[in-house]
Amino acid sequence: MTNTKIVYGLYGDDDDLLKAVKSIRKQGITIDEVYTPFPVHGLDKALGLKKTRISDIAFFYGLFGTTLASTMTWFIMNHDWAQDIGGKPSFSWGQNMPAFVPIMFELTVFCAAHFMSWTYLFRNKLYPGAAPQNPDPRTTDDKFMIEIHTTDVEKIKNVFVETGAEEVTLKGDYIQPNVNNLVQEEA
Repeated sequence: MTNTKIVYGLYGDDDDLLKAVKSIRKQGITIDEVYTPFPVHGLDKALGLKKTRISDIAFFYGLFGTTLASTMTWFIMNHDWAQDIGGKPSFSWGQNMPAFVPIMFELTVFCAAHFMSWTYLFRNKLYPGAAPQNPDPRTTDDKFMIEIHTTDVEKIKNVFVETGAEEVTLKGDYIQPNVNNLVQEEA
């Protein structure tokens, strides 16, 4: 059984964050989480994250929407409530399909977008009523934070100081680094 601690490094700029992530990963240290107030271009590659599968599932959601629209238009216009509109035969969905293209397109986009949004929210535990997972509220405004789970706190503290962290925190306890050029902000 190991005594794992969580160490946080707080950065003031996205460029400093990217440099820190690259430096930390180069040393073979695993970064568990990064908190940013906005998307940082290139951070996913710097962290070594795999391609997300949300685009793959979005395709299947869109396919579901197209199938739903096709079935719906056939059922309504040909089976359930067939009408002679403009002399077009109502017994063949294939002959009338060009008239249904806007409906099929709209339901495809609707299903893909809405189901993908719900999938994203539930997959990332951001659904309504979920407990907040952000360890420092400043990361929703203008700060960037790296989270590392480790048993060697001193080593990680030194790595954060070397990479330009403004603050280093251990499970809510502040660690005072001995570096003259380190900027400490008062909260």
